[in-house]
Amino acid sequence: MDVLAGLLEGPRARGAFMLRACFEPPWSVRIADGAPVSVMIMVAGEAWIVPENADGTPHPDRPPRLIRPGDVAIARGPDPYLVTGDRDTSPFGEIGPGQSCAPLNGAPEGHYAMLGLRRWGQPDGHVQMLIGTYQMRGEITGRLLDALPPLLVLPTEVWDCPLTPFLAEEIDKDDPGQEVVLDRLLDLLLIAALRAWFSRPEAAAPAWYVAMGDPVVGPVLRLLQDDPAHPWTVASLAAKAGVSRAALARRFSELVGEPPMTYLTGWRLALAADLLRDSELTIASIARKVGYGSAFALSSAFKREYGVSPQEHRTGAS
Repeated sequence: MDVLAGLLEGPRARGAFMLRACFEPPWSVRIADGAPVSVMIMVAGEAWIVPENADGTPHPDRPPRLIRPGDVAIARGPDPYLVTGDRDTSPFGEIGPGQSCAPLNGAPEGHYAMLGLRRWGQPDGHVQMLIGTYQMRGEITGRLLDALPPLLVLPTEVWDCPLTPFLAEEIDKDDPGQEVVLDRLLDLLLIAALRAWFSRPEAAAPAWYVAMGDPVVGPVLRLLQDDPAHPWTVASLAAKAGVSRAALARRFSELVGEPPMTYLTGWRLALAADLLRDSELTIASIARKVGYGSAFALSSAFKREYGVSPQEHRTGAS
């Protein structure tokens, strides 16, 4: 499996929050739900997405982005952001944890409200967005979250999303099993969008992704990713790459940002976290699968990295 396929294997929506949002100018909503990832497709009208600090001020290092019909935006939490028709309009509501909506700035209760099945906002709003939100971090692998910028936008000029018409139709249905259909559509939409984004020259891809193209580091990364349970050492990796230990260690650290064994540890623990979430394997079995000699060894390393035990991680992701 190539590294991108492994990365994109992660999304697993479970009862994702999906709706069609409808607005009439002036409109503005602050998103502070803490959700790990939200996907927004502009259907009609335009919207600004304005990254914010916790106190509601614009984030100094993350510029606002304008999205137009057909554009797809992906926002990574937990930092808040504003979605608005006009950057000068103060928000009339705030979406908090659990997708609760509280009025702001004098807006009456119910200024934005549910308008029927998976439709929210204002009646007959001419500005429309399709929104899908992963509500728990366990639905998205840590590897994928780490690879995402806080906000990315794919304009329709560079990627004409083929899923938009299908999603727009399915989001309004109430057929049996519809939640599962929408979950899988959201996963597919996110995967397709990220694949398109990673292929863009302006994509701020993670260092390890860029390093895959290096003639020395690339093959070493593939060895680590394809066989994490092998008892790799810098010496054995250098022999496979046909370079000295010192040369590999130096080049790997320069391109990836950390030494080979540190990268391997992070990769093993990330795989363990995914297996804890998506399988019923015992902790001992997972430990062996990712290169640890015992459940105790995995548990000790896992708690150092994530701050919780493997069992606590599994329980929290269920």
